[in-house]
Amino acid sequence: MKRYLILEDGTVFEGTAFGSDSASVGEVVFNTSMTGYQEILSDPSYCGQIVTMTYPLIGNYGINSDDFESIEPAVKGMVVREMAEFPSNFRCNTTLDELFRTKNIPGIAEIDTRKLTRLIRSKGSIKGVLTAAGEEVNVAEVIAELQGTQLPHNQVAQVSTARPYPSPGRGKRVVLIDYGMKHGILRELNKRDCDVIVVPYNTTAQEILAWGPDGIMLSNGPGDPKDVEECVDVVRELLGQVPIFGICLGHQLFARACGAGTFKLKFGHRGGNHPVKDLTTGRVEITSQNHGYAVDEDTLQGTRLKVTHRAINDGTNEGLAHLDYPAFTVQYHPESSPGPEDSNYLFDRFIDIMSATRKEQQYA
Repeated sequence: MKRYLILEDGTVFEGTAFGSDSASVGEVVFNTSMTGYQEILSDPSYCGQIVTMTYPLIGNYGINSDDFESIEPAVKGMVVREMAEFPSNFRCNTTLDELFRTKNIPGIAEIDTRKLTRLIRSKGSIKGVLTAAGEEVNVAEVIAELQGTQLPHNQVAQVSTARPYPSPGRGKRVVLIDYGMKHGILRELNKRDCDVIVVPYNTTAQEILAWGPDGIMLSNGPGDPKDVEECVDVVRELLGQVPIFGICLGHQLFARACGAGTFKLKFGHRGGNHPVKDLTTGRVEITSQNHGYAVDEDTLQGTRLKVTHRAINDGTNEGLAHLDYPAFTVQYHPESSPGPEDSNYLFDRFIDIMSATRKEQQYA
């Protein structure tokens, strides 16, 4: 059946519907990954967004039961050039179309994703609507309604866990604050035998410290860090108490807690091939990224933060470390899922910092 993608600037794309028959409104963004569409659609950081895949063929290896980054996808829709109806892979359990029907997520295929990507790069991320499948629409009315629509600002509350839960291990105890956590982060901590307790985004510093953690992980998540200032206050209270490792939104919240500012990128960083330079070693890593906001390095003066990583493509900040406390953060995703594993060693660094801090406390 026919479906339209209509943008707030008046651009209209006509294509073929897949997934849910329902309509959907969201921020239209693009991702340059060649593979990993299952991890992308289930990444909670895409809450409220319609994701355009720049790679022309999507769905060719289907959907399996192992590669989800969350149980309930929060993505508002997906835009593809060609959607494979008959995937071929030994791990495949179902198709992308069937998954989207089950999860009530609309998709559109057979449109010029190259043109759409160039438009987003030119104008920036933009509001859009995926119309109901097979429904004829009054384009002018849809555009007017879309222009007057305010996108939600409570994405973190939508995707965070509602209550604490454990992921047991016999190693370091880590409290993982869930702002929209990818399961890949939890998997990497479990792989290192960490005793992990996942807590909601609005958990207080006192509640977190009551668990007696060796370290605290600030997870990734969706939206503008300015929308969750209560989380910034909690990170500020935790700073200096125990080691901290932040990823993506956790990186931005950490920066704001230390007095730095953040800003919205024109079209964000979303893909599995972003080069980042480690300024401490000079090494360039290929990273997996998904974020629409960044730390403003011009606001770091007067803070006790040093820049540790920087994006090669546009020079934006990709990593910070505190000069006084055992705390560091990165803007990209060291757990990959999907993407390269160049930065996986950062989890080992976190373990080492927790061990060293514990030893210092024992002999203090």
